[in-house]
Amino acid sequence: MHPVAIAPSILSADFARLADEAASVQAAGADFLHVDVMDGRFVPNLTLGPVLVDCLHRATPLQLDCHLMVEAPDHLLADFAKAGARWLSVHIEACPHLHRTIQRIRTLDVSPGVALNPHTAFSAIEPILGDVDFVCVMSVNPGFGGQSFIRSTLDKVRAIDAWRREHNPALRIEIDGGINATTIGEARAAGVDWFVAGSAVFGQANRGAAVAALRSAAGARSQA
Repeated sequence: MHPVAIAPSILSADFARLADEAASVQAAGADFLHVDVMDGRFVPNLTLGPVLVDCLHRATPLQLDCHLMVEAPDHLLADFAKAGARWLSVHIEACPHLHRTIQRIRTLDVSPGVALNPHTAFSAIEPILGDVDFVCVMSVNPGFGGQSFIRSTLDKVRAIDAWRREHNPALRIEIDGGINATTIGEARAAGVDWFVAGSAVFGQANRGAAVAALRSAAGARSQA
């Protein structure tokens, strides 16, 4: 298991003040920023494109984890790499030629990841795990912030963690959706390393205290 990383989701920030919002969570102790990219087709909402990601990249030293919740993401990979993505994940449900897509991300000098929806089984991603640097497990249905944590997704986290212990200890496990000071301990105990948190950070008046509380809750539960 790797050290805990807290990645506030810019989806929950004030879009009129993105530079200030990024600076606030940097000062709060965030490890990197999670950027939810939605196309209005794979998921209902429409959010950030490469131009705004480029602006965000220039506004903050925090590295950007871009999560492409889009149909047919291949034509966007180069644009997000150029915009400053450090990590780039695509959904298995949106990629008929996933291995090729992952290879393409790596040729762009970006770390590739695979994301999967709550209903997608571990067996669906097992063949690609040796080719990615991280897995993003959706613990809510993608497309909206503020949803309740789906605890059954932790079974997949445990399966991924068991796989990496045997085959690739360097693999990181990320979880996205419903993470707060109550749920983060359960997710950490299951094997999660990276925690995407939206309203649990950006929705709090004291963001430094919020990040510290998440980190503490993850550490306390993982040692129990």
